[in-house]
Amino acid sequence: MANKRTAADPGAFLAAQLERFLSQLDAERAASAHTLRAYRGDLTELIGFLIERGRADGFDHTDLRAYLARLDGRGLERSSIGRKLAALRSFCRFLIRSCAIRNNPIEQLATPRPIKKLPQFVTQTEAQSLLELPDGASPLGARDRALLELLYASGARSEEIVGLDLDDVDLKSRIVRLLGKGRKERIVPFGRPARKALSVYLAARGELIRKAGARDRGALFLNHRGGRLTTRSVRRLVRGYVQRTAIQRHISPHSLRHSFATHLLDAGADLRTIQELLGHASLATTQKYTHLSQARLKSVYNKSHPRA
Repeated sequence: MANKRTAADPGAFLAAQLERFLSQLDAERAASAHTLRAYRGDLTELIGFLIERGRADGFDHTDLRAYLARLDGRGLERSSIGRKLAALRSFCRFLIRSCAIRNNPIEQLATPRPIKKLPQFVTQTEAQSLLELPDGASPLGARDRALLELLYASGARSEEIVGLDLDDVDLKSRIVRLLGKGRKERIVPFGRPARKALSVYLAARGELIRKAGARDRGALFLNHRGGRLTTRSVRRLVRGYVQRTAIQRHISPHSLRHSFATHLLDAGADLRTIQELLGHASLATTQKYTHLSQARLKSVYNKSHPRA
């Protein structure tokens, strides 16, 4: 590795390269805040590991193999290890382009193939039960119902939902403007139940502003202090309502996105339309819902057919 640092400051060079890499991701590839946080955490962990091995001045595929062994020893799922490897792969390509290293060590590394898991989703009956739980008579209850309705009606990611401003939603036309990965904008319709829930919430939203003195008056979904709702709060909110239902599976905000796609597919929507609604760059990403639908149909068949 070029530009070696002094032994008194181990890891400084790699740390500086990491900052340059993250800045490039943000500026040139328009990576989301979530992706930047994940890459920073994963690569900072790697740099710490290399410092422990005394290899912060230069590393090769044997160091990366040892790093993988440590990850595997911690019992991490393959999906988590795969995410860390994706960050490492991008970082190594950046180091090659910036001439910080001469050879790409990850090219000599046999990486584990991730196990493809079918996403969790709720049935239409479960979705209805979940969406009816919030008490729309209170401002926060009205907010929760509107949030759940819009998550399920639009297939939005939680970070897209919390990023919504008031002018991103057109109640009359029943469309919402979402800012997805890579800061790509898409327009998604939503149904009358979501419009009704949003109307009730918007009428009550002023009370949240008066009580808390909203810090972000443009934000659609506010917390009890008047600030913009966070993705962590959305996860906690969904988990709390799921626990009040008969659903025994782990259901997250992303599960409502999966449910949105699955129910559309079950009703006859084509994959290209679902791809556009979800904001997937590749149709291959959307095709996992065909496997999900097939698995559901097989389960129903096995339970129902007398000769199954």
